[in-house]
Amino acid sequence: MNKQSVETEFAPKAIGPYSQAILSNGMIFVSGQIPIDPNTGDFSDDNITANTKQSLENIKAILEKVGYTMSDVVKTTVYLKDMEDFAAMNEMYAKYFAAPFPARAAFQVAKLPKDAKIEIEAIAVK
Repeated sequence: MNKQSVETEFAPKAIGPYSQAILSNGMIFVSGQIPIDPNTGDFSDDNITANTKQSLENIKAILEKVGYTMSDVVKTTVYLKDMEDFAAMNEMYAKYFAAPFPARAAFQVAKLPKDAKIEIEAIAVK
């Protein structure tokens, strides 16, 4: 199996013993991205719309590092601190994908790293 770590300064550094993404056999597995602005190291804002945008921008930057785009994404998982944020998240999320949309699961979770409101992970294929 071919396995390569993907790292870019245009997304936040991993906050634990994991890679921003792993590229393997034409698939890229992007680790969950919380809405940290890579320029400041802090959350981009306090609202779910801005948080969703930043998490997706982080994914986009990681994908672009190895020549992938958001249109290559086939599956995402969205973790929300509060399912009441689902509609606002969905509205911003829809701006990053076109039909056929990636498969997706969305869950409310008890707690996310750094007490984030959202975390999104993605799998892309070329």
